[in-house]
Amino acid sequence: MALPNIFDQQIADGVILRINKLTPNTQRQWGKMNVSQMMAHCNVPYEMVYENKYSEPNALMVWILTWLVKNTVVSEKPYAKNSKTAPAFLIKGDKDFEVEKKRLVDYIIRTQQLGENHFNGRKSHSFGQLTITEWNNMFYKHLNHHLNQFGV
Repeated sequence: MALPNIFDQQIADGVILRINKLTPNTQRQWGKMNVSQMMAHCNVPYEMVYENKYSEPNALMVWILTWLVKNTVVSEKPYAKNSKTAPAFLIKGDKDFEVEKKRLVDYIIRTQQLGENHFNGRKSHSFGQLTITEWNNMFYKHLNHHLNQFGV
């Protein structure tokens, strides 16, 4: 079963509607992050695409990540609750709810507007070149996992 296409306007709008149901007081159903930290965490994949904020792993690390982690990230299989995350995705300290929410919504809109062809064959930060389906699965699955974590 294919995951919903985050590059489709209706799907992107649906994800944004779910984000807009969150409040600074929305409680998690599992895990350790609060809602502001979760949104900052969900911004990381987009930061890796659009910002020059993280150093890229060397060729050996990309090879390791590709063989050990890539399939978990880009497949259709949902993430397990409380699964481990990469160090760059660990969010510590307080985050501003409204700032993180706006950043996340803006990244989703930007990605949808650029469209799937912009991403086809594009090199990812950690896994080398990805297909449209792999980019979609990575973006959508991660967002869906964490929005479910917070009950929206």
